[in-house]
Amino acid sequence: MYDKHPYVPVSAQASDCAVGWPAIAERLRPALQAGRVVLGIECYPGVFTGDLHRELLPLLQPALVIDAEACFLPPRALAARLQPCLGDDPVFGRMNGVTLADFLDAGKVAEARCRIARQRHGRIVAVGSAASLVADCDVLVYADLARWEIQRRQRRGEIANLGAGNFEDRAAAKYKRAYFVDWRAADRRKKQLLAAHDFLLDTNDRPRPKLISGECHRQALRRCSQRPFRVVPYFDPGPWGGHWMERVCDLPGGEPNHAWCFDCVPEENSLMLGFGDARVEIPSQNLVYAHPRELLGDAVHARFGAEFPIRFDFLDTMGGGNLSLQVHPLTEYIQDQFGMHYTQDESYYLLDAAPGAGVYLGLREGIEPAAMLCDLRRAQDGGGFDASRYVNRWPAEKHDHFLIPAGTVHCSGRDSMVLEISATPYIFTFKLWDWGRLGLDGRPRPLHLEHGAANIQWERSTRWVERNLIHRVSPVAAGKGWREERTGLHEREFIETRRHWFTGRVPHETGGGVNVLNLVEGEAAVIESASGAFEPYAVHYAETFIVPAAVGRYTIRPARPNPERPLATLKAFVRCRA
Repeated sequence: MYDKHPYVPVSAQASDCAVGWPAIAERLRPALQAGRVVLGIECYPGVFTGDLHRELLPLLQPALVIDAEACFLPPRALAARLQPCLGDDPVFGRMNGVTLADFLDAGKVAEARCRIARQRHGRIVAVGSAASLVADCDVLVYADLARWEIQRRQRRGEIANLGAGNFEDRAAAKYKRAYFVDWRAADRRKKQLLAAHDFLLDTNDRPRPKLISGECHRQALRRCSQRPFRVVPYFDPGPWGGHWMERVCDLPGGEPNHAWCFDCVPEENSLMLGFGDARVEIPSQNLVYAHPRELLGDAVHARFGAEFPIRFDFLDTMGGGNLSLQVHPLTEYIQDQFGMHYTQDESYYLLDAAPGAGVYLGLREGIEPAAMLCDLRRAQDGGGFDASRYVNRWPAEKHDHFLIPAGTVHCSGRDSMVLEISATPYIFTFKLWDWGRLGLDGRPRPLHLEHGAANIQWERSTRWVERNLIHRVSPVAAGKGWREERTGLHEREFIETRRHWFTGRVPHETGGGVNVLNLVEGEAAVIESASGAFEPYAVHYAETFIVPAAVGRYTIRPARPNPERPLATLKAFVRCRA
């Protein structure tokens, strides 16, 4: 059964984790016994700082409270400062070097520091984003929050962007601002504080906040960097969504469909840590920041820095509709226009497909680019668009693998279950046509035809696509009870994929680079260390799991061997391995 709540066991002692505000206050008190002590509570954007003021601070009885976010620039001045990073497009901004210090008003900070200096006795608490910049902290709590929970709070209108007060803005506008500014600035500060914070406060579950020591947090991250693990998947509906995941992943009702499952996007997923029966949820990006070399490997880290470059996610159109017809930017375009240093090359691996399913990929032979763009512009103004006149539609069956280098027009058709394997900067998708439908919010979804037109590779037509992007399966190796195949990706893409069919034990080697795998066939498998460095780790059908570079040699075997029913994994890694 697909596990929707995977966790990494860290400690058998539930006492390592304080649950609830009274227990958290009790855990903090021994660190606050000095005659004068400054406690900083640094908050990730989206944390309900009001809960800290209402629930925690009265229990700590501070002599002085400093609201760090009251030291920000006024919203209009801050918006003017950030405008070059955000621009006017409803979806895209530009990657940038903004820091939390850029949010601060120097005069207000100086005034807050004077108030702190004048307070000679008792507990002083600075709370909010940038608290550790406003005050010199004797004790530091990092209040953390997963990005998926931030998005839920944005959609419910519960939170504004950092320093903006924009509670009434649409969720899409809040997400754009957070993606390009708030999260980038907060993560830069987080990287500096991971080795120094005294406590980690998990604020994802509002009624049940949890506190662990900074050392427990760091110990957990070290453990994760040395063993296979899964991040916590999350599911989301969409205008084209289907219903396959409802059955296979045992999802609850109440949603119109389930279009996406993000089950390996560390920038957005969370990581669950086990302390006895308690579960502490942290952004999985914390691991990338704390142990990039152990997780990614030296060669991958040298190329990408502390960024996880491989993404696995699900696109469910079973009983749904076509995805938007789209194209991803070329590398030089994403660098020049958006400040990203690599682009979204990708592929579609078919976990399942109904009869008649298909994938739109590449252009038909002999089309006129000007005519296609003219028809797309006309469709934008309210007309229809005959995609089959311009774009190939290829039959799709279970276990087919379609390769999609940036610049290739594509989309998954209805009645398909796609495991999408791609590079990580997934926000940069240029929609060319969305089949004339509305988003779930009842509004037209933004199209980006001019961006798309600048990136379409018109020579990628039928014969080129057939030679280069479809059914590129070739044998690599074999042993007793297993065989290995190369399934992609294209030579322009930095990700390599290998499929292993097996009824027995399969040897694997990280080769000094992170491995990302999914069990694409079979009920359950077990990952084991060749040296006994970690406990055997079980995964189930359709689950994505990460094997850090530091693991080295490992094996995968069926949980219940059956020579008549082979299992299969699909493994991705970065080709720049040393």
